[in-house]
Amino acid sequence: MDFSFKTIKSSVENVLLREKGSKFIGFVFPVRDEGEIKSALQKIHAEHPKATHHCYAFRLGLRGEQYRANDDGEPTGSAGLPIYNQLLAHDITNILLIVVRYYGGTKLGVSGLVKTYKETAKLTLEASEIIIKELESQLEISFSFEKQNQIFTLLNKFDAKISDFISHDQCTITASVKTALKENISEQLSEMQNIEYSFSD
Repeated sequence: MDFSFKTIKSSVENVLLREKGSKFIGFVFPVRDEGEIKSALQKIHAEHPKATHHCYAFRLGLRGEQYRANDDGEPTGSAGLPIYNQLLAHDITNILLIVVRYYGGTKLGVSGLVKTYKETAKLTLEASEIIIKELESQLEISFSFEKQNQIFTLLNKFDAKISDFISHDQCTITASVKTALKENISEQLSEMQNIEYSFSD
């Protein structure tokens, strides 16, 4: 099983294209869930309240199994789909791409719209840095205080990123680890005495 996926490193905004008086502006955001998609869409709506259309497409999940393309009032299939097809062409996921249009008075026709939305999406992605990310799982371990060094050594060995550490007589650590290493970590943790651990994706 593959535990990595392609996405973008950081958001890119204001990639501009003009076509027959209309202005098309591209924005792309790395996103992890629908909540982040909603926030990014609200942000762009607030920044461009007078735009004629806010068209977008997103892909979520390791294989982009969650997706949507939105034409926002443009003719069906003339905006959201060309944007979405660029996400597919670049084989990237956990991403939202928005193209905002300010109508310039001249109709472009469906083929003109398809071409311009596709081109704006393509230029926006070309301005982004595409990276490969490893899929991560959350690990929570509870253990007695004297096991602390042993646990930290193990987490270091597997390059885990600790997000929370509560230290009392009974300690709890929350960390993110590469999903690909989950089985190896489980094996080693299950050999330790008096500890409890659980994974969540």
